[in-house]
Amino acid sequence: MDQSLINGAYFFAAILFIFSLAGLSKQDSAERGNWYGIIGMTIALGATILSPSVTNLQYLLIAMVIGGAIGARFALKVEMTQMPELVAILHSFVGLAAVAVGFNSFLEHPPITGIMKNIHLVEVYLGIFIGAVTFTGSVVAFGKLRGMIKSSPLMLPHRHKMNLLAGLVSFGLMIYFVQQDGHMNALLIMTVIALVFGWHLVASIGGADMPVVVSMLNSYSGWAAAAAGFMLGNDLLIVTGALVGSSGAILSYIMCRAMNRSFISVIAGGFGTEVSINNDQDYGEHIETNAEDVADLLKNAKSVIITPGYGLAVAQAQYPVYEMTKKLREKGVNVRFGIHPVAGRLPGHMNVLLAEAKVPYDIVLEMDEINDDFSDTDVVLVIGANDTVNPAAAEDPSSPIAGMPVLEVWNAKQVIAFKRSMNPGYAGVQNPLFFKENTMMLFGDAKDSVDNIVKAI
Repeated sequence: MDQSLINGAYFFAAILFIFSLAGLSKQDSAERGNWYGIIGMTIALGATILSPSVTNLQYLLIAMVIGGAIGARFALKVEMTQMPELVAILHSFVGLAAVAVGFNSFLEHPPITGIMKNIHLVEVYLGIFIGAVTFTGSVVAFGKLRGMIKSSPLMLPHRHKMNLLAGLVSFGLMIYFVQQDGHMNALLIMTVIALVFGWHLVASIGGADMPVVVSMLNSYSGWAAAAAGFMLGNDLLIVTGALVGSSGAILSYIMCRAMNRSFISVIAGGFGTEVSINNDQDYGEHIETNAEDVADLLKNAKSVIITPGYGLAVAQAQYPVYEMTKKLREKGVNVRFGIHPVAGRLPGHMNVLLAEAKVPYDIVLEMDEINDDFSDTDVVLVIGANDTVNPAAAEDPSSPIAGMPVLEVWNAKQVIAFKRSMNPGYAGVQNPLFFKENTMMLFGDAKDSVDNIVKAI
């Protein structure tokens, strides 16, 4: 294929990727956005395969078939509860690919002299550094989301100083690497530092903040892809990587603002709390209830708000929740959903679950849209949420989640909390909400509990 046609195909694919991002920004256009992305990627792959610079096409096709088969199998097999960890491990592949491309570009590049060689060496160095940080950081995020690594933050002494030292040493090595016209030992030492640096950055972040971490790693993977594009001289990879990197960074910034966190601290790995967690405080006794009593409360209510969390995803309770919502709305009850920006383990996790169950978009509201309505609400159902409805964030300055905006469900007349036990949530912090006078606990599997409520209604 002529190079001008390939460049035209790349340009068209880039436009489709922009349309894809625009479509994914709203629930009602998300499916269309996905199709834009699929078509754009198909065009990009086709143009790359037909490029005159591509040799040994048979090996490329074999790799694509194997990779596509593995990807399709995991995409069909994975549960919605496992989607965040799947995204995290896919980010690690992007980082690892950037490292591989960087070393290949360093070892197998055409003769370059002067300033262009220095530019090439900087591209290689930064590409490998970003890729290595993304790789190990994403692996740690996968381990935390999978439960293979403790969700609590790693609190090493002087960890911020160690991060700063790693950054300064890496910068010094880059200068030495360029001055020495590409010294392999400097590149290898930096790679080891970057791998440890990425691991430590994410290990230092607490479990409650993992949705922001996944979003930030998404941004890192985009910049790693852009760096690979520079090294390969592929314009589309540069554009696509920049789109992913910038959109991921913007999303992370928005989420940090929603959680009253510092955007810089996320990048610096200082997101983990300095405050020790104390769950020995006596909050009093909790009150238990049953499905039949909850059904009576709901039938007599005028307004109900449901705040879902990761427990709803684990139990796959979104379908009976929708059935319950339909029955209550048929009885004239005003039912709405309140979604916290970091509910679940991934940005938009709860929105996807509810859309999957056909819950109408117009009754699914963000935290800022619904927080003022809790005081006028008869019943709030907290289904699988914990840290996102914890009043300690607003009332206890010593809490690890102090200052994080939460859904103020305790202002409602009655709160029903669906939980399996009284154990703390993913952040490891006890929730005083469960011991308040207007809160009752409904223990058991969330799906079974909602099924029983539907039957009682």
